[in-house]
Amino acid sequence: MTEPSLTFEAAMARLEEIVADLESGKLSLEDSLKKFEEGVTLGKTCREFLDRADVRIRSLTEDTDTDDDSGETDAGDD
Repeated sequence: MTEPSLTFEAAMARLEEIVADLESGKLSLEDSLKKFEEGVTLGKTCREFLDRADVRIRSLTEDTDTDDDSGETDAGDD
């Protein structure tokens, strides 16, 4: 699960560090596997952050869409 103090930005920054470490080719197989496992966990954490953000955005935009469909039309005053 996610740590309470871990932000999306912190998780992404750590994930970028892990990718750089893995791409360097300087780690042993065991260390690479440990980093990979941590990266997978962080990837899931980031996905959870994004999913929650998506729900919030959809909720806000649905409220806006509902307000726009109040049944009133601007027929124009010709």
